[in-house]
Amino acid sequence: MSSEYAKQLGAKLRAIRTQQGLSLHGVEEKSQGRWKAVVVGSYERGDRAVTVQRLAELADFYGVPVQELLPGTTPGGAAEPPPKLVLDLERLAHVPAEKAGPLQRYAATIQSQRGDYNGKVLSIRQDDLRTLAVIYDQSPSVLTEQLISWGVLDADARRAVAHEDA
Repeated sequence: MSSEYAKQLGAKLRAIRTQQGLSLHGVEEKSQGRWKAVVVGSYERGDRAVTVQRLAELADFYGVPVQELLPGTTPGGAAEPPPKLVLDLERLAHVPAEKAGPLQRYAATIQSQRGDYNGKVLSIRQDDLRTLAVIYDQSPSVLTEQLISWGVLDADARRAVAHEDA
């Protein structure tokens, strides 16, 4: 594994961990010692190579598909893809139902269709955001701002919407 690839993989691992609100020690505690903070940290820095098996196990621990952890390739210098739209389902559960009811039902439907019940995060597509904007009678960019203010979407989602508007 090249040093640059290891660093990119590590950055993805760190992004997923921090998105889930976990410190390195939090990973060790949550995994009951299965994942040592020092080992995960060395993966994240790119100092230590991770096997495919361990990467699959770490993806399972985080509740994300393995491909979400792999650095993207941009052949021929293609533009970087827009950031993923990832709903924080744990924060969504704390938004009052009169505000978040339609989003909660929509997310539950996607989880049911995918058989994905990890309950922490849910990736949605641009089309899903456009559909939700219609449901909420708002533009995708206004809805994105609302979801960010609720803490349900990361601020990086603005770039995804800006990319869509371009």
